[in-house]
Amino acid sequence: MVHAFTIQPETYTTFEDETEQLEQCKEWGLLSEKAAKTKTFYYKNNGMNLSCDIVGLVDKMTAVIAFDNKQLHCIHPSYLKEMQAANYSQRLTTAADETTGTDAAESEAEAPAAVEDNAAPVEQEAEQAKAPKAKQPKEKAAKKEKAPKLELPEDKVKMIATVQEFTTVPNNFSDNDDEVIIYEAVSITDPAMEIGTAWSSHSNTLKKLELEVGDTVTFECKIVAKKLSKHPVPYKINNPAKMQKVTAE
Repeated sequence: MVHAFTIQPETYTTFEDETEQLEQCKEWGLLSEKAAKTKTFYYKNNGMNLSCDIVGLVDKMTAVIAFDNKQLHCIHPSYLKEMQAANYSQRLTTAADETTGTDAAESEAEAPAAVEDNAAPVEQEAEQAKAPKAKQPKEKAAKKEKAPKLELPEDKVKMIATVQEFTTVPNNFSDNDDEVIIYEAVSITDPAMEIGTAWSSHSNTLKKLELEVGDTVTFECKIVAKKLSKHPVPYKINNPAKMQKVTAE
């Protein structure tokens, strides 16, 4: 059965292994910090209750889930978390009953009881609000002024970079800001390509390396054109792996 409601990701990053999947789900609040393994999640909407697995992410605010029929779907983690509540479907039904002259989908979109204040009210609206398309005009303008657009490789590449700054950016769906790392002197080693500046999330895995400003590191990752909010950094390093500090000779 094909699900017509799905929002297919144009590109996304799959988890390297179950450990990375487990860590990301904990960061999103979908699993407790004590969880030792992941679990089956459920997508609940318009009377549906479909089992799904979290297989990757577009960015820190967009999870990618896979249904039993292998279809992929983009969803905000807070919205998926809401769906795991035992009474979620009942709350949607109640909201629909209280709204007259509209269909169930409209009721779900308008009923404040369907979601918490800090979660996306309607999945489609949340994904459109976060879509990279909204940022493209600004990114293109910046690139025209500073440098021609780079043709970034689609596959994983080996890179080297120097830690320039640790900072935070606002997260409208969480009480806490997102921690990020800004890198300078970023370049791909094979094939050789200078990138300039880039950023990545300061994940729990990276925190274990105890990086400091000025540290030069090598790693493998996918790099994409995605501007850091409120910073002139045009490229994002997705899920850096095999990261090692370069020891000065």
